[in-house]
Amino acid sequence: MNHIRNFCIIAHIDHGKSTLADRLLEYTNTVSGKDLQDQVLDDMDLERERGITIKSHAIQMQYEHKGEIFTLNLIDTPGHVDFSYEVSRSIAACEGALLIVDASQGVQAQTISNLYMAIDNDLEIIPVVNKVDLDSANPDEVEDEIIDLLGCRREDIIRASGRTGIGVPEILEAIVERVPAPKGDPEAPLQALIFDSVFNPFRGIIAYFKIVNGTLKKGDFVKFVNTGKQYNADEIGVLKLEMKPQESLSAGNVGYIISGIKTSSEVRVGDTITHVSSPCDAAIEGFQEVKPMVFAGVYPIETEDFENLRTSLEKLQLNDASLTFQPESSAALGFGFRCGFLGLLHMEIVQERLGREFDMDVITTVPNVSYNVYDKKGNVIEVHNPSGLPNLTLIDHIEEPYIRSSIITTADFIGPIMTLCLGKRGELVKQEFISGNRVELIFDMPLGEIVIDFYDKLKSISKGYASFDYHLHDFRESKLVKLDILLNGESVDALSTLTHFDNSVSFGRRMCEKLKELIPRQQFDIAIQAAIGAKIIARETIKAVRKDVTAKCYGGDISRKRKLLEKQKKGKKRMKQIGSVEVPQKAFLAVLKLD
Repeated sequence: MNHIRNFCIIAHIDHGKSTLADRLLEYTNTVSGKDLQDQVLDDMDLERERGITIKSHAIQMQYEHKGEIFTLNLIDTPGHVDFSYEVSRSIAACEGALLIVDASQGVQAQTISNLYMAIDNDLEIIPVVNKVDLDSANPDEVEDEIIDLLGCRREDIIRASGRTGIGVPEILEAIVERVPAPKGDPEAPLQALIFDSVFNPFRGIIAYFKIVNGTLKKGDFVKFVNTGKQYNADEIGVLKLEMKPQESLSAGNVGYIISGIKTSSEVRVGDTITHVSSPCDAAIEGFQEVKPMVFAGVYPIETEDFENLRTSLEKLQLNDASLTFQPESSAALGFGFRCGFLGLLHMEIVQERLGREFDMDVITTVPNVSYNVYDKKGNVIEVHNPSGLPNLTLIDHIEEPYIRSSIITTADFIGPIMTLCLGKRGELVKQEFISGNRVELIFDMPLGEIVIDFYDKLKSISKGYASFDYHLHDFRESKLVKLDILLNGESVDALSTLTHFDNSVSFGRRMCEKLKELIPRQQFDIAIQAAIGAKIIARETIKAVRKDVTAKCYGGDISRKRKLLEKQKKGKKRMKQIGSVEVPQKAFLAVLKLD
């Protein structure tokens, strides 16, 4: 155990984690020859296309230091705020963390957020200033920021470059010398923490674990504490670029177990593996439950694909534990699922993965957040979907979730950012200068306001220089109303939203105008209305496509023309009673990008 080091890499998005991980793997000869490519650990096509890490990836390296061989288990983590749950799970399996900061961009919001998560778990932090080879690099100033943040000594900070390989030997040395070896007793009853899992169509579910205490051998009879299920460990091993089977693994090691599990509900991330014959006293604690921030309905385009969608979501949930879902139905879209996501990027990635990995075409409804609704008797219900709102006469008041957000930017953009946040009903809590002309603004804002397009706008008005991080703060009473969209007098529940009273009229008007552009014309007039309760607040009409029935009348009495027009009018009226309006998928998506 003294020769094992478990560490993860944490940083803000695009600060060079995956590139630096490539250099560590290259330097230790873990990956060589044709396997060596950019972003070695990012094995999903989506990750390569977008240049971001979506999943945390574990890999084992062997490193020789002063004549001794050390086993280093590296977990590369995502940097985007939407995938912070992946980071929390990786941190639970490590004793140390490389904190990487870009020498040209400095400390950003997600750097601070991930750092606090690591400090809460008592990890040894090794600060690294990356990209020092860039012309725009400013390592001295960035080192000052890190010293302010961590209170470490300047000589503890390593200067490195993932592209050229500067500083990689120093990083590996620091990992061996500064990260503590895992604590644990190989002779104690087995206790192993599951921190990730994947679905393999041939071998069933493969669970990744870290052994805290005890020893696991191939063929052992084990059980998962939370689910109570028992299995044989058909194969165990360590994670190199491929999986390498082993006969036994003891305390401190990170590895995988295959036991022919076919049902996704039997493996839970955060569960504990132990022996059936001599079980451990208690499961491993300190594992966070995921808190979804954004909810949206996901429906199959073909109704008969409902069961396939359920299977696809279950398999995806194994690989992405931050996705939650439950069945629901909608009058407009049939049967589907109410899914909880950690943010809009997460929602977009899940939608894309459903299409690529499982061939599922889905419609996603307008994302919203969960509200606490109090009725006049004092009972409280949690509402994720505007259609689940009780009758208005029974509601006493509604509370919406507020977040505490931290925005780090340069002083030049304070004005536009404040205007944006105050326009989203934000309240400034405090503003402080961090170093030089960098400012941290802390706002309390309603989560419902930032859910759709806030992040995109923040990036564009700050030219990409503002970084944003948030956590759920509390629930506050708000004057919220349910805005319904009616097509020919019938409500389309997939388009209804809960919105603040002050924004409702302008939002309803914009929605009607947008739908008028997107819904195709029919043989009859379509009325698009926005309503709050029984009160109509906006209306647009899509004119009918008319056939010229009077074309054959040339001259003669006017009553001949009138007779044909009257006959057409009756037909249109009858058609309007039985005709239905199809709402295209574009219309659902356009509502997200209204501004």
